[in-house]
Amino acid sequence: MKTRSPSAAVQHRVDALDWPAVSHDLDAYGCAVIRELISPARCDELAALYWDEALFRSRIDMRRHGFGSGEYKYFSYPLPDVVGALRAALYPHLATIANRWNAAMGIDVDYPAEHGDYLARCHRAGPLRPTPLLLRYEAGDYNCLHQDLYGDNVFPLQVAILLSEPGKDFTGGEFVMTEQRPRMQSRAEVVALGKGDAVVFAVHQRPVQGTRGTYRVTLRHGVSRLRSGHRQTLGIIFHDAN
Repeated sequence: MKTRSPSAAVQHRVDALDWPAVSHDLDAYGCAVIRELISPARCDELAALYWDEALFRSRIDMRRHGFGSGEYKYFSYPLPDVVGALRAALYPHLATIANRWNAAMGIDVDYPAEHGDYLARCHRAGPLRPTPLLLRYEAGDYNCLHQDLYGDNVFPLQVAILLSEPGKDFTGGEFVMTEQRPRMQSRAEVVALGKGDAVVFAVHQRPVQGTRGTYRVTLRHGVSRLRSGHRQTLGIIFHDAN
């Protein structure tokens, strides 16, 4: 029996997802959970990459920069096969949602159907450095609420995949998102993830249908304080950085 390549397996898994449900949740809440996007074994393989310095272009100490506490590393090109495959497979489905959102918000930006074409646009504008990253938190670490905005070619959706097992590898450390609507107090969303689960979420803004038409809400995301253990996450950001 012929075994699928990692890239083909990722493509098959992503294409088989219930994308109408993902789109619905993003429209309603600004985020959507994909259960078991990758296997526990694949999570362990990706987490182990953290210690291979040759794979990364930079390491960020969050405390040093006032981002929180913990650290993360940006991959360099070429990306590991699975990371590149996830980025390429997820993008076309999310580009459809992003284009619909931009049209609703009156933003005159259209995203091409294929990720390679989108990256070519980014690179023509200057940004050349890849943005997928691995994040690592220890007990007491956290990530302040923020937005991942790099340059002018910001893709409005991104994905975080939990590589550790809650309750076994760590406690606390929930993914948190806030949404600020005009003239209203902020709404918080706490997303419970299992090992291998992904959360898709809005990077900056999303459209909301009101009684007088569509308006924009602003979102930020972060990670609550880790109570114990260690937590690792793979972040898939679709635009490149300067």
